[in-house]
Amino acid sequence: MLKQALYEMEADRTTGRMAEEHFRARAMTGYTMFDKIWDQHVIADLGEGWSLLHVDRHLLHELTGAGGLDAVSARGLAVSNPELTYATADHAVSSAPGRTAATFPVGHKLWADLKRASGDAGIRFFDIGEIGHGILHVAGPELGITLPGLTLVCGDSHSCTHGGLGALAFGIGSSELAHVLATQTLRQRRPQTMRVSFEGSMASGVTAKDMILHLIARIGAAAGTGYAIEFAGSAVSAMDVEARLTLCNLSIELGAKFGMVAPDEVTFAYLAGRPYAPSGAAMEEAIRHWRTLASDADATFDRIVQIDMSEVVPTITWGTSPEHAIAIDAVIPDPVEAENDDQGKAWRAALDYMGLEAGRTLVGTPVDWVFIGSCANSRLSDLRDAARIVGGRRVAEHVNAWIVPGSEQVKREAEAEGLDTVFRDAGFDWREPGCAMCVAANGERVPPGMRAVSTSNRNFVGRQGPGARTHLASPAMAAAAAVTGVITDVRAL
Repeated sequence: MLKQALYEMEADRTTGRMAEEHFRARAMTGYTMFDKIWDQHVIADLGEGWSLLHVDRHLLHELTGAGGLDAVSARGLAVSNPELTYATADHAVSSAPGRTAATFPVGHKLWADLKRASGDAGIRFFDIGEIGHGILHVAGPELGITLPGLTLVCGDSHSCTHGGLGALAFGIGSSELAHVLATQTLRQRRPQTMRVSFEGSMASGVTAKDMILHLIARIGAAAGTGYAIEFAGSAVSAMDVEARLTLCNLSIELGAKFGMVAPDEVTFAYLAGRPYAPSGAAMEEAIRHWRTLASDADATFDRIVQIDMSEVVPTITWGTSPEHAIAIDAVIPDPVEAENDDQGKAWRAALDYMGLEAGRTLVGTPVDWVFIGSCANSRLSDLRDAARIVGGRRVAEHVNAWIVPGSEQVKREAEAEGLDTVFRDAGFDWREPGCAMCVAANGERVPPGMRAVSTSNRNFVGRQGPGARTHLASPAMAAAAAVTGVITDVRAL
């Protein structure tokens, strides 16, 4: 295996040499948060920009988890550190009220396989109905499994979400998943670094979701490829942790595997009392270490992007990529104004698929479905945002509107506050935790040709079902669409 790794590195020696030169130049200045955490986890420098990293936390879901565990077992190996791995079924479980693991038959087999394989390996499995079950990227932070300065991996591209707590978190593939299970290590190439600073205050109606969609639209869905992104600036410092998790969640929609926010007093307060977080003297010691993780004042980034918050307004997508996003009061761009032919073709294809016309505003466009959920926006603060819009109103008669809490804990806390009553009284379906309609792996889909406003993170062709037309937006914007029946500027409500 090592021989193959060395062969691959030799084949890619030019890029690797550039990475080493880049790091030597950076060593002459201060260190970024990413550099500090990466260096603290290097077991071996493999050369050409590659390192063997120790993995602190490994999360498993039912689409790939059992397969990885069985692959390790089939080779006669044991899981290296089962106490560092956590599992739950989130992608293919039904979100229907009163569901069981058997409600969606395909998901039932995946759930059973993961539960069996986790039990055999001694891995903590959070079952349906217990605290800890839910979307991994919601449950991990709320349990305190995710901590600043840790490396965390999962066979899911939105693992970058956990960077909102200052973790170095990223998605991995199936073969990498098995490697982590067997060795608690992973071979990775060091990326470059980018700092995105949001300066100023959030205007009325603006959320973290609007900020990240604005950024993707401005610099492009491939702009973060090869980078680890640190989100900073006065607007980020003012955010609560749940908003930071949303910001980092869509880092992969920029093409970046890593998105991070430096841990601070807001982070420490959030983690206090979490079941898997340190406590007492251990917490005090941990906080002393976490304070050292912030990027040094003279740290050098390979790219810096500045966003003026006065330019950010409620934002929504019009096409089939997260970069197809516009301010709610803007008009859909015309393909003739594209930067090049390829972009123009992509815009035309997106407009055809979405059934829209260039030069028109999205405001007033009828919607059929509203989905408030996913690892991007299904936390308690997201549901509160939506409830503030929904209270005293009714879902439009022709709209199917769903609320899917991100975890069992979110569901219970929301019900304790009466949010479920607010949504039910308005005509929403109050569902059970899981990924649900975000990726439609559990059979819950937007019907072909129907238009949905969704708080999820991807609006690709067929993402929410074959022929589904998806507009990405914040929970407040989605709630506004549900009660008006059309795409609406939330500020008008």
